[in-house]
Amino acid sequence: MITRLIVSALAVLITAYTLDGVNVDPWWWAVIIAIVLGFINSCIKPLVKLLALPVNMLTLGLFTFVINGLMVLLCSWLIGPHFEVANLLWAILFSIVLTVVNWLLHFFVPSKK
Repeated sequence: MITRLIVSALAVLITAYTLDGVNVDPWWWAVIIAIVLGFINSCIKPLVKLLALPVNMLTLGLFTFVINGLMVLLCSWLIGPHFEVANLLWAILFSIVLTVVNWLLHFFVPSKK
């Protein structure tokens, strides 16, 4: 579990330093950001996706990108000045790049399975 948290925090750092519209300062706040994003994605996001199901069906699932961006903006709002996202477009891009970077990093970390 600690390894997954460290990998997720590293993914947040890599993604934030790659994108201009996202700022993590100081670097060690990436661990807290990873925890908060994990909590939001496991508790709040399923409810929002359920409520937005009609819109999501109308857009053939593309509204999910907006929901992911809104979850990143919520995390940015909760964390405060240590995690800044410029706008919704940067938040959507952050969520896409974070997913790819997180997948790549977890691909190289051995699991206990």
